[in-house]
Amino acid sequence: MSENLHPSVKDFKDFLQRHPTLVEKVRRSGKGWQETYEKWALLGEDDPMWDKYRGKQESTSTPKDGKREIMDRLIHMSENIDMDKFQSQVDNINSAISTVQELLHQFQPSDQSHRQPFGSSFRNTNRPFGGFRD
Repeated sequence: MSENLHPSVKDFKDFLQRHPTLVEKVRRSGKGWQETYEKWALLGEDDPMWDKYRGKQESTSTPKDGKREIMDRLIHMSENIDMDKFQSQVDNINSAISTVQELLHQFQPSDQSHRQPFGSSFRNTNRPFGGFRD
């Protein structure tokens, strides 16, 4: 299938492989690739606009660098969070938890002292045959 692609599309795919953060940004934004492709076609590969999306150079990292990288990623991800949507989701979860708690409260017996432990119903003396036992 990639053999049938137009040469400019192949070049664009190569460009995206060299700019992984651009791929992440487009996927997170939910926008289509058309707009990015058009900018790439108009501005060219060497435009300074693309510098912030270049791939990071691989290097030997120490554990401190790994922690730093994780923190940088968390900060970067938190910048892209829509707080209104996040608050809405938290409210929905809170509402669901409240509903489940209300349902559980409704089905609990009002007097906890008459509750029998699990499996004790077989030893109930009110049954004429004493329950079934193996």
